[in-house]
Amino acid sequence: MTDGTVPKPEWKRCTGLPSAGPGTSQARYRCATLKVPLDYADSASGTIDLALLKIPATDTGRRIGSLLFNFGGPGGDGVDTLAQAASEYTSLNTRYDLIGFDPRGVGRSAPVTCVDDRTMDQITAEDDTPDTTAEEAAYLARRASFAKACETGSGKLLPHVGTLSAARDLDAIRAAVGDPKLNYFGISYGTWLGGNYAHQMPGNVGRAVLDGAVDTRLNTADLGLQQAAGFQHALLDFGAACARLGAKSCPLGADGRAVAATTGKILAGLDRRPLTTTAGRRLTQSLGDTGVAAALYTRQAWPYLAQGLVDAVKRRDGSLLLMLADLQNGRKPGGAYDNLTAANTAITCADGTDRYTIADVRRLMPEFREASPVFGPSMAWGLLQCTGWPVKGDDAARLVSAPAAAPILVVGNTGDPATPYAWASALVKSLGGGAALLTLKGEGHGAYDTGNACVRRAVDAYLLEGTLPAKGATCD
Repeated sequence: MTDGTVPKPEWKRCTGLPSAGPGTSQARYRCATLKVPLDYADSASGTIDLALLKIPATDTGRRIGSLLFNFGGPGGDGVDTLAQAASEYTSLNTRYDLIGFDPRGVGRSAPVTCVDDRTMDQITAEDDTPDTTAEEAAYLARRASFAKACETGSGKLLPHVGTLSAARDLDAIRAAVGDPKLNYFGISYGTWLGGNYAHQMPGNVGRAVLDGAVDTRLNTADLGLQQAAGFQHALLDFGAACARLGAKSCPLGADGRAVAATTGKILAGLDRRPLTTTAGRRLTQSLGDTGVAAALYTRQAWPYLAQGLVDAVKRRDGSLLLMLADLQNGRKPGGAYDNLTAANTAITCADGTDRYTIADVRRLMPEFREASPVFGPSMAWGLLQCTGWPVKGDDAARLVSAPAAAPILVVGNTGDPATPYAWASALVKSLGGGAALLTLKGEGHGAYDTGNACVRRAVDAYLLEGTLPAKGATCD
């Protein structure tokens, strides 16, 4: 598929896209599908269709080529996300065709299918911090049942949804749109995918930006521990900002630590007594944890988090926190789920051989609690995500060394909860060669999408003009 034989996509008017932001017209958008092998090592395996969205460059006389996006996950879609977020990349759209794609196993691209929407409601609400032997048994049974359902629904697909194959898909898309090099913008998990692409095909790397970097050298437990600490740090920052508003607006504590402690108490209380909501569903501890964590991804969500916590304390109403959890879990207002959870599990488990036991969870629990009293316990139990999964996994997906590739720009945010800042410098080191680091001293997941003008100027200068920021460049 990378030898020049890739067919050109047949671009057509898009249908079924979510609404774009105010003032954004989707009339220029074009959609297509691209056939790629299910198994790149077996030409007889058949093909799957990748869903693509293209937003053509507006300055056709100065067009550079295509810029492919992966917005993260793993398991996040690219077609709907780019359709909704295109206004964030207007400057890049002047000289690039912006291309979003649903990675294999995701959204419109041969989606991994596991359980129905009603079962997903049960899974997302059930206790993910078991306290007794009976609760532990129930937790393991849910994990096993979910894995079995995924194998039943998508068994043929599961061995082939990992990053190793997705990186090959990137190259197939590059060839299909006629670009000699891959110009790429990866966010969060997209940095892992972009790094592995550079490792597999260093000579095909064009201008690549990796924002919200993942340190792929870490094992799953260390990734989880550092991420738990990242979310705790973000919660303290949120708490400090909330406390500065005063007791009337933020009756949760006098400083960041107090607000974080209050948040922990609210969430712990949900284990015994879930809150009612206007949606008719209960806010359980696991949904509350998810809702709070979701709001820490962007500073713009902090007011909703503050109000949601106040509602929980003052009115015994969990509606706002449930709404935040639903957004994070991929639950639409009508009750239908996207396949984010299924795809996330399938891709994660395909990308490594780490498999943990209850004994491992118990052994590591003190470290997770120390890293985050609020989020640590659920993240420790999350280590069992791939236990009993029907696919062994391949650690080669973690390889990102690419010293021979063209310079890659890595961007890190010091307040990032999901991909801690230390991972950005670690990825630069792992990539080697001419990889460069740009630092944002800010809050939220990723840097470019915070809207910081300094970051946008630096990233745009690289993608549009090929100019890397100076060594040690920092934005406030």
